[in-house]
Amino acid sequence: MPVYDYRVHPEHEGCAFCKDGFEMMRLLADPPLEYCPECHAPIIKIITAPALGRSKSMLDDRAKAAGFHKLTRVDQGAFEKLY
Repeated sequence: MPVYDYRVHPEHEGCAFCKDGFEMMRLLADPPLEYCPECHAPIIKIITAPALGRSKSMLDDRAKAAGFHKLTRVDQGAFEKLY
């Protein structure tokens, strides 16, 4: 399911939710979102670069920085912590 970025229309003030922009997951079949779900101000869809080409090592580094641990299987039913 794609994630779209939205922001309040430049001619309107908007609320704290839509003023700085927000992300919304929407089905491709869903009609376009035209109004803020919080304050009902008109919004526009922002064009952003997709998150492609992330390497596995980069994901491992971010998981480690967030405090997660990576395990590897050493035996059937036995795991060893890598970090």
